[in-house]
Amino acid sequence: MRDRHRKQRRAAGSNDHARLLREDQTDVERRLWYAVRDRQIDGAKFRRQMPIGPYIADFACPSRRLIVELDGGQHADARARDEARTRFLASQGYRVLRFWNNEVTDNVEGVLAVICAALKG
Repeated sequence: MRDRHRKQRRAAGSNDHARLLREDQTDVERRLWYAVRDRQIDGAKFRRQMPIGPYIADFACPSRRLIVELDGGQHADARARDEARTRFLASQGYRVLRFWNNEVTDNVEGVLAVICAALKG
C-alpha cells in the first residue's frame, strides 16, 4: 500500500486530510495541477484537494462549479463508490469531469481542451 493511502487514513479531519493529499500528490496530479493553476485555463481559479462535504475533490473551480477528478486503476473496482461521490457533488451544484490517469499522461492537451470547454459551457 502506498504511503499516500496510509496518510489518508491517519488524517483526522477533512482539512488535515486535504493538506496531506496536497503534500503527497501523484505525478499525474502534479502534471495537471501545473496546467490548471494560476488561472491558466479560461481565467478559472482551481483549488486542489478541496473538501466538499464528506469528500475531497482532486481539483475544483468553485466559481464555475466544476470539479475534475483523476482516477487511477483502483477506481475500476470502485465504480459504485465513484458514482455516489459524483451524485453528491452534483447535488451540491458541481459538474464533475472524470479522467483516467493515463488520459492525462498520454494526452494532457486533450484533457485541458475538455476542461476548457466545460468552463465555457
